Amino acid sequence: MKALVLYSGGLDSRLVVKILQDKGYDVEALHFNLPFGCGCCNFNCNFKFTQINEAKLTIFDCTKGKLLKEYLEILRKPKHGTGAGVNPCVDCKIFMFKKAKEYADTLKGTSKKGIDLIASGEVTGQRPMSQTVSAMRKIDKELGFEVTRPLIELGFKGRRRIDQMKLAAKYKIKYPIPGGGCLLCEKQIAKRFKFLFKNKMINEKNLPLSMIGRHFFIDDVWFIVARDEKECMVIENFKNVIKGEKGMPAVYFDKLKGKEKAVELQKAYEQRDNEKFKEWKI
Repeated sequence: MKALVLYSGGLDSRLVVKILQDKGYDVEALHFNLPFGCGCCNFNCNFKFTQINEAKLTIFDCTKGKLLKEYLEILRKPKHGTGAGVNPCVDCKIFMFKKAKEYADTLKGTSKKGIDLIASGEVTGQRPMSQTVSAMRKIDKELGFEVTRPLIELGFKGRRRIDQMKLAAKYKIKYPIPGGGCLLCEKQIAKRFKFLFKNKMINEKNLPLSMIGRHFFIDDVWFIVARDEKECMVIENFKNVIKGEKGMPAVYFDKLKGKEKAVELQKAYEQRDNEKFKEWKI
């Protein structure tokens, strides 16, 4: 028997790997590298866990190519709405499960062993939008198959992870402390992302820029002003940029006609006179 587990690298998905292995399944962990976060750990840690526990790790990189284009289209037009930010959690889950099913179907009729079930580490009540009974029923109905959720079958529920921690101790597995999360859930930057998604301004090349800095849209030009040295280093890798020096921030502009205004933005932020650009902030 073989199981495909949607694997974020967090405590819950690690437990599902172990639970299904205990039941005799050959487990393959499927990790989605999403453009705006959600993973609970870094690649090296995820690989180490799966390697130690003899589970194959397969990665779907949604930060480039066809998968990124599909994902950005979901963010532009979420069928099931969004949370407090611009997070389309239900649509995101459906996207990942569908890709998992497509992958599982490719293994049928090949020399590789087919997938008997697709599982996740979801727990009822842990997430307000996508991990409720009604949301999971909605997801399964749209998928056309029922996802296996071992932690729910064990009676785990709610946001506290005390029971999961006890089970982790039993299995003697290490796991990352929950932190970070999906940038799309951030209320403070919801306005920016709504604008960028609606106008199809994010692509594979400029994706890193969408997640940093202060953003402005002036005379059909997109400007990004760095907030610190680290962001300056990211921005300065791009072609259209006024480099930061002597305490001045780096400024990116997506069209050449914006160069003059970029210089004005740089000076304004260097002199802490940024109110004049407030109305164009996105």
